[in-house]
Amino acid sequence: MIVATAGHIDHGKTSLVRALTGVDTDRLPEEKARGMTIDLGFAYADVEGGGRLGFVDVPGHERFIKNMLAGVSAIDFALLVVAVDDGPMPQTEEHLAILDLLGIAEGAVALTKCDRAPPERVAEVEELVELLLTDTSLEGAPCFRTSAETGEGIAELRRHLDTRSGEIAARATSGNFRLAVDRSFTVAGAGLVVTGSVFSGQVQAGDQLRLSPKSRALRVRGLRAQNQESAQGLAGERVALNIAGPEVDREVVTRGEWVVAPEVDAATRRLDARIRILPGERKPFRHWTPVHIHIAASDVTGRVALLEGRSLDPGDVGLAQIVLDRPILAVIGDRLVLRDQTARRTLGGGPVIDPISPQRGRARPERVALLSEIDPRDPAGGLRAQLAAHRSGLNLGLFQRGWNLTAAEADALYTDEGLRRFDVGGEAIGFRPEDWDDLGRDVVEALRAWHERKPESLGASELELRRALPRNVAEPVLAQVLSERIEAREIGRRGTYLRLAAHRPQPTAREAELWKRIHPILEAGGLRPPRVREIAEELKLGLSGLENFLGRAQQLGLALRVTENRSFLPETVLELAEAAEALAGEADNEMFDAKDFRDRTGIGRNLTIEVLEYFDRNGFTRRTQSGRRIQRPAAEVFGVEE
Repeated sequence: MIVATAGHIDHGKTSLVRALTGVDTDRLPEEKARGMTIDLGFAYADVEGGGRLGFVDVPGHERFIKNMLAGVSAIDFALLVVAVDDGPMPQTEEHLAILDLLGIAEGAVALTKCDRAPPERVAEVEELVELLLTDTSLEGAPCFRTSAETGEGIAELRRHLDTRSGEIAARATSGNFRLAVDRSFTVAGAGLVVTGSVFSGQVQAGDQLRLSPKSRALRVRGLRAQNQESAQGLAGERVALNIAGPEVDREVVTRGEWVVAPEVDAATRRLDARIRILPGERKPFRHWTPVHIHIAASDVTGRVALLEGRSLDPGDVGLAQIVLDRPILAVIGDRLVLRDQTARRTLGGGPVIDPISPQRGRARPERVALLSEIDPRDPAGGLRAQLAAHRSGLNLGLFQRGWNLTAAEADALYTDEGLRRFDVGGEAIGFRPEDWDDLGRDVVEALRAWHERKPESLGASELELRRALPRNVAEPVLAQVLSERIEAREIGRRGTYLRLAAHRPQPTAREAELWKRIHPILEAGGLRPPRVREIAEELKLGLSGLENFLGRAQQLGLALRVTENRSFLPETVLELAEAAEALAGEADNEMFDAKDFRDRTGIGRNLTIEVLEYFDRNGFTRRTQSGRRIQRPAAEVFGVEE
């Protein structure tokens, strides 16, 4: 269990920790000289019967609130310290407000310096503290009367901490590993060491991790958990990692960085949060207010864009987009604290509900409605809400990173929800079963409407079909829908054209007669059919009239206009596409170039370029600097019906 002190300066936090553990947490010379805690201090103590307490001693001076925030962001238990000679003071209230904003519900109150005040004063302060805790996350926390000088109450408080350590459930080790760095230093003979609280997951020596948001690779050489040698570090522990990496040194690794699993190394400049303004604020919080944003050990400046109005009254809760001046790492459920532009006053805070917020459309009504449904404690509910809002497919990679789910956790969740999943450009896209069925029906209805408008044509190309759908659909997703509907014989394909299975456009008698004359010429041309002009000359037809007919032949699915001056039989295009597919299959990198295709097909340099550009336009291939890569099977794009 990790315990953090909180309270006003000079209320005896460090002395209390020393009395509980025997460790003086003031480690800096300046702290010794000035008699005050400036930075975080750490101490550990064994629990009888097993387990270990980790103490984080935080500074109480208002100038060092950001250090205090770095220390309490991932604790299990808060120890609010109030000196009875002073009673509750400004930093007592601010520290308590911060604990409340962070949602820390486990804690106790230590009334210190009880040897310096009469019993009636101690009772008075006890009553004041009880009132102060009302309507906060620590309401009802037990209160202990203590004195570090005489030892009064120390044993009772320590027993309470030991007991609660055994009663509070160990933090789940689910999610990818994330450690918030609060210290970095070098150790002779070992190298660079970083310490911090583990927010999620687990770590072992040898793990390959990332420093985020700088996104630099590192390796764990060794570790200590709760100040002891350990084989692994777990969520809910303070861990020291001995790390190494080609671009990682003490100058690079500073407080506010994260050491994380590669799967969550995704920095953000915009995030959505559900923020609550402290009731003690004197005036409403305004839209686009400049603030300091604290998440874990990081302190970043930025602005708050309110999503449901232009202001938020003291004590109210509202949705907001946080626009940061520099990138940070965050996942859903992380707690943030907002302080004013001068970093002298805490304004409010709350949980992150979307760490990948859009630059545009942040306050669209449908987006605000979605954010209102998100409960950071319920990824399954979040998945259902996001799927309902993204009926054309949800980016599951972004969902998984946003909720910090491991691959196994995400897969189990998707399976439980019965998702249909597809790969789109390297990203997994998910659908609710009912939305997938609706999409299939939309495709069928779009083709039916197409045939009603253009009964003379064979059907629509994939591009024309996509444009006719009532919602945007990614090409690979549409390809999967079509594949299933073609297999079910609801839809037919000829070349690049799609139609309902029952639709049969019929050429006129004159068109049928003319096609009987043209078809043998195209067939005889093989992979290099003659130009339109050459066909016109051979058949003694007008060029303009022949071009018009070949356009009509394309509508009928008889021919495909591959270039400006050549039409191909659909089966010829399929044969060329299969040649490209074979070339790519023979290559180690699954790519081919124009020269290889020219040599394989023998169609010449210029026609090769034109055919490959046609392939690109129809989504069969994609051109890169290294050549061309097959995007979809040839039969799927250029299939010819039997």
